Amino acid sequence: MSRLKFTKMVGAGNDFVVIDTRLSVIGVRLSLPKLACALCERKTGVGADGALVLEKSKKADFKMRIFNADGSEAEMCGNGLRCAVLHAGKKRKVKIETMAGMYEAEITGKNRVRIKMAGPKDLKKDLCIIVNGRAIKVNYIDTGVPHAVIFVEGLDKIDVDNIGRGIRYHDEFKPRGTNVDFVEIIDDTSIRMRTYERGVEGETLACGTGAVASAIISVIGYRLSVIGINVHTKGGILKVYFKKDGSKVKDVYLEGEAKIVYKGEVDYV
Repeated sequence: MSRLKFTKMVGAGNDFVVIDTRLSVIGVRLSLPKLACALCERKTGVGADGALVLEKSKKADFKMRIFNADGSEAEMCGNGLRCAVLHAGKKRKVKIETMAGMYEAEITGKNRVRIKMAGPKDLKKDLCIIVNGRAIKVNYIDTGVPHAVIFVEGLDKIDVDNIGRGIRYHDEFKPRGTNVDFVEIIDDTSIRMRTYERGVEGETLACGTGAVASAIISVIGYRLSVIGINVHTKGGILKVYFKKDGSKVKDVYLEGEAKIVYKGEVDYV
């Protein structure tokens, strides 16, 4: 039996268990997916949407791996990356290595972090798919991880788990599957969003890459302001900035709150 130090963190409602292997050595035989499942379990573990594992990097200030609550490893996580940057905390500006590539981030204020996101790719507009016997129009975009964005009216009444699950596992998005964002336009600079997250397999209070995907699709589809879009989630407000050059989107930034909730230790075999 060994003891592992961890930090519980929250980024705009997404909560994470952070394990810094630069400071706390993990046994080489330990399965990170299995550990993530155990730690993220809300009734018998610490409880979280995912586990962030920070490692040494030869190319950046550190490397971040993100394991979802079901043990699957994701390419990237916007809110998780903001938490990781705040946890690292020794430098205001840092570079981070992820499965989705290199990212730059900056601590912009107390408990506030801004990330320069990768350029979006694989945009597909107005896909029509059948879910639970009804036709649904979705927009697809990859903002580090795949997202399907659906515009709705009456966001609070949407059955996010049921409809989201049907879209997440739809043949159109195999084999990776997709996160699913339901979006309601507020005005020229603000939207509301609810997200079904792949790997969590349910609704979460926020999603950083989902906020970026929703903001970009909202600007493309509804010609909203591109100075900065306020994305209102159940867990807080995320700010998305980017430039639009014709049909191209560049210089994408995600900014929002992140904070340490508590630190602790857990026994593992």
